[in-house]
Amino acid sequence: MSDEETLRVYARRASDYAERFAGGSDQNPQLEAFIAALPDGGTVLDIGCGPGFSSSIMADAGLQVTAMDPVPEMVALASRHPRVTTRVAGFDDIGGTDLYDGIWANFSLLHAPRHAMPGHLAAIAEALRPGGVFHIGMKTGAGAQRDPIGRLYTYYTDTELTGLLADVGLSVTDRATGREKGLDGVEADWICLAARG
Repeated sequence: MSDEETLRVYARRASDYAERFAGGSDQNPQLEAFIAALPDGGTVLDIGCGPGFSSSIMADAGLQVTAMDPVPEMVALASRHPRVTTRVAGFDDIGGTDLYDGIWANFSLLHAPRHAMPGHLAAIAEALRPGGVFHIGMKTGAGAQRDPIGRLYTYYTDTELTGLLADVGLSVTDRATGREKGLDGVEADWICLAARG
């Protein structure tokens, strides 16, 4: 993520974000399915981990979790969870080959500029082990714009996102859609895709 205003919003609102979404990962069927699809003790990268709620649940399930976020204030919150390895890093820092059994990018890559998305997805596909599982959550729509609190979003349709994943060799195996309020208090449509390499 390279948009400085978006990073500042998350830094300023880290505690609010943690309070708003505390407990939400406990009833997340996409997270449950992701964990179930991974081998016992498998390795996971959580991209844009925020306060680390999902990372903590994955670690409690016995997975080896590396949680990354470009906002130091978020990483500080995530580092409080036992058995979660944290680091301050952004989308451009995804690298390596055959490192992870699963990569979790839940409503984080929606802050990447459209022109950068193919490169980020290629790096993710490269970092996944053969047959590895990728989860991506995005807001759906068209174009890009800032929300009422200043965060920059890039929106995709299901068809666009599925095509981008196919371009890097990832095949969608499951999808879920919904609508809910975010940190800005605005209801928005979303999609979550599970894919395998």
